[in-house]
Amino acid sequence: MTHLNRRSLLIAAAAATATPILLSGAKPVLAAANTLTVADGETYTVTATATYDQVVLEEGGALTVPDGYSLTLTVDGVEVGSTLDSLYDDDGVATTIAAGTYSGTVVLTVAEQNVISYQDRDWPLRQALYVGEDGIDSGKSVLAAISGTLSASGATGATVVSNGEAFNGIYVAGGAYTLTDPEITFTGNGRTDFIGYGTGIVGTGSTTSLVVDGATITNAGVVRDGIVIDDGAVAVIKNSTITVQDGTPSDEYVNTGDPAFMMTCPWLLGMYGTVRATNLLGVDTRATYLNTTITNDRWALWSVDSGAFGGSDAALVVINSTGRHLGDEGYGSYAIGNPTEYFLGTTLDVGTYLAIIWGGESLHYGDSGASVVRDLNTSLGLGLTTTDISSITAQSSSLTSRKFGFMWHSTGPVYIDGGTTVTTAHTTFLSKAVASSVIVDGSDGATITTGNGVIYQVIDNDNPGKVTVTGKPWSAEYTKAYTQPTAAAVKSSSFDPTAAHTADATGAFSHISLEGDFYNGVLGGGVGSLQGQNLVLTFTDATVTGVISASLAVHEESPIDFNTYGNYQQLGVVTNTPQAVVNNGVIVTLTAGSTWLVTGTSYLSSLTVSSDSSVTTAAGTTPTLTVDGVTTTLRAGRSYTGAITVTV
Repeated sequence: MTHLNRRSLLIAAAAATATPILLSGAKPVLAAANTLTVADGETYTVTATATYDQVVLEEGGALTVPDGYSLTLTVDGVEVGSTLDSLYDDDGVATTIAAGTYSGTVVLTVAEQNVISYQDRDWPLRQALYVGEDGIDSGKSVLAAISGTLSASGATGATVVSNGEAFNGIYVAGGAYTLTDPEITFTGNGRTDFIGYGTGIVGTGSTTSLVVDGATITNAGVVRDGIVIDDGAVAVIKNSTITVQDGTPSDEYVNTGDPAFMMTCPWLLGMYGTVRATNLLGVDTRATYLNTTITNDRWALWSVDSGAFGGSDAALVVINSTGRHLGDEGYGSYAIGNPTEYFLGTTLDVGTYLAIIWGGESLHYGDSGASVVRDLNTSLGLGLTTTDISSITAQSSSLTSRKFGFMWHSTGPVYIDGGTTVTTAHTTFLSKAVASSVIVDGSDGATITTGNGVIYQVIDNDNPGKVTVTGKPWSAEYTKAYTQPTAAAVKSSSFDPTAAHTADATGAFSHISLEGDFYNGVLGGGVGSLQGQNLVLTFTDATVTGVISASLAVHEESPIDFNTYGNYQQLGVVTNTPQAVVNNGVIVTLTAGSTWLVTGTSYLSSLTVSSDSSVTTAAGTTPTLTVDGVTTTLRAGRSYTGAITVTV
């Protein structure tokens, strides 16, 4: 087994010193004191890794390498000087060395490009350490930028510091590799985290087992992610600390959702930010985070973006970990492309959402413990060892959001059980006219607490969408505003608000006491191409205190946009006026000894009360029930359908 330390790496780099080739200009390149000077108007090609005491690159001068290679400059082992001249190069974006004087142990490393084909472009990545199927590939590595003990199967104490742009730390593209106590510190912007361009640690491709144990990652910059796992890789990140901070986008940057060009959070989500702490991509990719702490200013703690652009069926499992936003915006996790997500024994303190669901297989929040993790390890192929599993101490999850809880832009069930506590300053479950699904089991102590008094809110989609553009590398821009509809709902002739449909929003709450309101504010009748949608609620051995009703949901501000008004955080923020059902049915079933304590007038389309359940008021009286305008006695063991009004 071969071990490389920082000293031996620098000696190897110095031994490979080669004189650059003069392409233009007339004076010698090397001064007597081992100084390389490139003057204004001169261009030099460096053909092999070279070491100097000083490199002077004047404004108007340029350093280049042969086609198929990349150039990286390090000073005393720190990557510096790399800059993205353009964000929109048709051939993919490569870095150049910025003008300046670089003094110390200066190494110009010539390495084979790590070319990633993505979105019809070839992206030339550079990294301190490249690991393939057979271990370290020194031809693709910038070994002058990494210290520690390195071997074919793993690295201990690997340290990478980058103050340039779009430089990667450790890129594992095959086989099994273990990183023990790596330390990565990046300052400066990355380029695209859909391929991990500028990321601390990347695991991708045929990587059967990437283990990251005891990592400390501290990054600051646009899309300068801590960890990206992609393309079917299996990774376990444990006992680690990942901290990322926002950067400032280039003046050249245009806010777009096109993945080749997206470098900030789409504000259409009602939040913003410039860096994700982690991202999970590709088909059947697996990432497990155990005993790990993640901190971000805004945007994502754990992002699963596998389905946005060709991926699917990823799995994210977070165990006994902590995630926190320092700012007032951001989500705990994202779900698109049918991923499975588990948060077990985990504490979240987020700015905007605990999760955004845009198409998920399932999201599960519950207790940790060796037995449940052992089962997941088998069923999902997580790659945890017996020692990993036996080290897990059973604990409950604590989920706190300074705004919403969960927001749906598409389908995906959310399960909450065990001793999980959910506390939100605003609405807990926010569904934007899609088939959201909530399943809460409070038999082991799970609780839901909402700060604004609304537990479940269904509204029309307030995502304003994109504006199509032509003649630019990207096809669309986020410059459209959302405007609140002002016309009254028009009754649809094709939608039945009294029957449950597969596309309805649903909620099942069992063995729990709830205080808060449930509103369906969908307009229907063709608004947003939606004829109607019901809110279907089932309460089993539960007590719910509040209003459950169809409503007129009105945004507190309109128009809403990022560019003109800067009020994008108002997306999803509505006030409700309970009113009769139009195309927004509310179907309520009380069973197994459930009680609904009605606190205000509620409009439903169906109400079923089992023989052992009840509808009452805080004063212990029976509310007034009308069905299709006829006063009707409200009894247990009965079902009512039609235009229902429950009045205190």
